[in-house]
Amino acid sequence: MATTTATTASPKLWTPGDWNALFGFGTNILVNLLVLTGLLQFVLKMPSQIVFGRILPALGLMMLLSTGYYAWLAWKLAKETGRDDVCALPSGISVPHMFVVTFVIMLPIASMTGDPLKGWEAGLVWVFFQSFILMIGGFIAPLVRRITPRAALLGTLAGVSIAFISMRPALEIFLTPAIGLTCLAIILVSWFGGVRYPRGIPAGLVAIVFGMAIAWGAASFGLDVGGLSLARLGAAFANFGFSLPLPAVDHVFSGFTYLGIILVTAIPFGIYDLVEAMDNVESAEAAGDHYPTTRVLTADGVVSLIGCLMGNPFINAVYIGHPGWKAMGGRIGYSAATGVIVAALCWFGVVALLLALVPIVAISPILLYIGMLIGAQAFQTTPASHAPAIVLALTPHLAAWAKVLIDGALGAAGTTAAAVGIDKMANMGVLYHGLELMGGGAILSGLVLGAIAVFVIERQFLNAAAFAAAGAVLTYFGLMHGEAIGIGKGFGVTPAISLGYAMVAGFLWLCARQLAGEGATKTMTSEPHARLEPAE
Repeated sequence: MATTTATTASPKLWTPGDWNALFGFGTNILVNLLVLTGLLQFVLKMPSQIVFGRILPALGLMMLLSTGYYAWLAWKLAKETGRDDVCALPSGISVPHMFVVTFVIMLPIASMTGDPLKGWEAGLVWVFFQSFILMIGGFIAPLVRRITPRAALLGTLAGVSIAFISMRPALEIFLTPAIGLTCLAIILVSWFGGVRYPRGIPAGLVAIVFGMAIAWGAASFGLDVGGLSLARLGAAFANFGFSLPLPAVDHVFSGFTYLGIILVTAIPFGIYDLVEAMDNVESAEAAGDHYPTTRVLTADGVVSLIGCLMGNPFINAVYIGHPGWKAMGGRIGYSAATGVIVAALCWFGVVALLLALVPIVAISPILLYIGMLIGAQAFQTTPASHAPAIVLALTPHLAAWAKVLIDGALGAAGTTAAAVGIDKMANMGVLYHGLELMGGGAILSGLVLGAIAVFVIERQFLNAAAFAAAGAVLTYFGLMHGEAIGIGKGFGVTPAISLGYAMVAGFLWLCARQLAGEGATKTMTSEPHARLEPAE
């Protein structure tokens, strides 16, 4: 139950619960920052002076602006409502986009030109266009949010959290169980079980300290548990130094050379951002905090654009996880404090040192916890009868995740699905093309399928038909169930699926006409209408 106050005094900027949220959210951001730095250094082979002298300082500035703005927005909401339980929206580097811009934009162009700086410039242009899509889309997003059922919005969000937030950390935990399982237990008994650690030490900090103790204790005996070593730690000190962000406008415009390659993914992923941000705002509202969607999307676009013009090729996004940080006691201060800390880490070159000091697996349980919480929220804050719609909304994300794993495995073997043979894979039970079709534009596919299912469950067949028709249009242009934008050979990117959605829309429209003709209180058949009811 929400806690309210009758006072008009200025809201508190820091509460004891902000320590928990700071270590939880801060370590979440830290993991992403460490992974991002690893991608730049070891995948893109980016020079250290670009990584630590240009990209990370610009990213730190973006984080400082983003988290500061959302802390202010939470303070404003708390002031207007007189509540003392308002939690700021979490925000930071968009994790899906971090991998997309690396492997789909920067790496191919860097490989093609033999120059990683060209890949960096192409990444800047990608974010440049994404930023404007966010700013413009912010004005239509509230309408989409009003007409879309909560189960569809949170269901597709749960799909992201399970497939792309939870699974990798879960696998990492079992790859290094001595650290992973121990830290997971530390997190669960505190954040789910309500156990308080001595002197109120945050569970996230306890988990990291225990993980470091195990990893460095093993290293002292010559064992590799967590991948830490003194040699690696010593080498990390070479990247110390103070670097402020510098304008990179010239590099942005140099990247326009690759505009054709960039737009193919910039447009659909810009739309992905719109839907994801709407989902996360809906998630915050389900937890009791109402934020204006247009302001959120516009802010994401503006801070991403500023970061891009200063040299950061990674877009900003409102994060999944608001209910989790709120449940920990996070309010306003944790957001701004995270931005200040991240900016300091980036500007002083401390990230490389952290990469060598903290085992990543010690942080993985925190990400798994967030994935568990968001997945559960989709079921807990929607009617029980909508549960099948949530499951349906999950499935495109599972398909997309499976395709990513298959592509990675084939790439490691130096081949591709096409080279192996789609038919051969199908004969072995691997329906690769099915994963490709269902997983394309997963967040939009999940939303549309979930909405159709909700409206069918509620017997609002005309609304279901409208979403099916929208699915036909989005699929025609490749925004759903396709990997490219366009119209194919004039019949759409995936014409069979687009036609299928159109036929579903027609069928549902006929159902609506039939229901209207018989009267809203009559059933369409002699069979009883099946629903899932809450268990007694």
